[in-house]
Amino acid sequence: MTSETRADWRTVLRLAFRHLVVRRGRALFLLVGYAIGAGVMMVLLSIGEAMLIQSRDVALVGGGEVTVLPEGVDLEGLRTGSMSGLFYGIDQARFLDRQLIGGPRLGSAIRAVSPAVEHKLVYLHREGRLVPLRAGGEIPSAASGLGAGLEVVQGAWRDEPADSAWRIPTRQQLYDQLDHFHPSIADSTWAEWHYFNVAPGPDEWWYLTYLVGGDRTTDRAGGQLLVTRHRGGQPPARYEALVPIGAVTVDTSRADLTLGTNRVEQRDGRYRIVGRAHGPAGTVGFDLTIEPEANAYFPPVELAGEGRRSGYVVPVIRGLARGTLCEGDRCRQVDDVPAYHDHNWGIWRATIWNWGQARGRTTSVVYGGVVPADPADGAPATPYFLAAVDSLGVRQIFRFDRIASGGTRPVAGAVGIRAPERLRLVAGRDRDTLALVVDVLRVQATPVGFGGEGRYFLQMRGAFTLQGRLAGALVADSGLGFFETFVRSKR
Repeated sequence: MTSETRADWRTVLRLAFRHLVVRRGRALFLLVGYAIGAGVMMVLLSIGEAMLIQSRDVALVGGGEVTVLPEGVDLEGLRTGSMSGLFYGIDQARFLDRQLIGGPRLGSAIRAVSPAVEHKLVYLHREGRLVPLRAGGEIPSAASGLGAGLEVVQGAWRDEPADSAWRIPTRQQLYDQLDHFHPSIADSTWAEWHYFNVAPGPDEWWYLTYLVGGDRTTDRAGGQLLVTRHRGGQPPARYEALVPIGAVTVDTSRADLTLGTNRVEQRDGRYRIVGRAHGPAGTVGFDLTIEPEANAYFPPVELAGEGRRSGYVVPVIRGLARGTLCEGDRCRQVDDVPAYHDHNWGIWRATIWNWGQARGRTTSVVYGGVVPADPADGAPATPYFLAAVDSLGVRQIFRFDRIASGGTRPVAGAVGIRAPERLRLVAGRDRDTLALVVDVLRVQATPVGFGGEGRYFLQMRGAFTLQGRLAGALVADSGLGFFETFVRSKR
């Protein structure tokens, strides 16, 4: 550097320092501006580095704006693969995807949903040793729709038939998934049944139950068709057909059931039920087709405990029935009358329940709960659930702890039995609350053989009112429904 150049630099520095002294405000402004610019650049570089690290993370779930995780999950444990993150899953994930998150209810707000299994620990048996592996799974079309599809270097990544059946099943697949039978266990109190009720008129209804009881691997099991017909003020008429286990065919992958010549067939979402039974009042027969309303189903749930197991699903919360009902030689046609169908399975050793289903103009409800017959066995603090259903499916699921009854009324044909005149329950979740009040119109009492003498099973028909707040909106509805409970004789 020449002497002239050094002199020029001294001059520049002298002018700069004099400027700082003379123009203090301007100098401070420039200093702050340069500092902010440098700080922003450092932050952006840090974020970019973090994003690059996360993009290489084996536990990355990408593409979406919201990630739904199991309740109570340890987020850090799930990401790093600690023991607390190995076995988490979301119950009823298919139901959430089809109806709640990915269904038509939120279609205007949610464009795409992609279910995923992330960071599961599996073991590969290789050359006499176990090799731990990380495993995950996605549905290709769903992941691609979310912008998180894989870039396949070789081969193809596309939906398999099982993927399509999981997300968008056909009607046949949907109702077989919901309504299939279960392998029995070695317990004499094991039972599983299809239950239907059909209401040809406001003052007439039929209960139809196709039941398989006992350990089906032994000859001590069997099948039974139970039919109860109610009409006006007449006493209920009961009919049954008993079937040996050799004439019973159940399907653990489908809804179909055969009890001799009596059968249930599900084809493309339509149920055909055929039966013939006998009783003191003669013979009844029916051949009915039940058409479920779209989205009107409640998914399978199962409770298990010490010596107990109880499963429940409602494939048809609202449906229409058409076909033929016969009493003796007199047959008549019914067309598009209200119908309902549920399915139960489990160990029913000294077990009681409260249950009801009510169909309003715009909202239907199903509630229920299984409790031990002996209070000493203990019961959950909130043993009951209530599902509110509208035209788009399940709107909300509530929990509640008790059902209050008011007044009593005698039951025809059951000496010493008093049934409630009114039922009332209040169920809540967050800011939503529903109050259901039932005025009992008709009652049938059936003695049961456990819990000591004098216990009766009540099946009731009632008029209901429903009021409250559902998903932030006021609800007021009414209609007719069916309700069940257990009572003891007052004798």
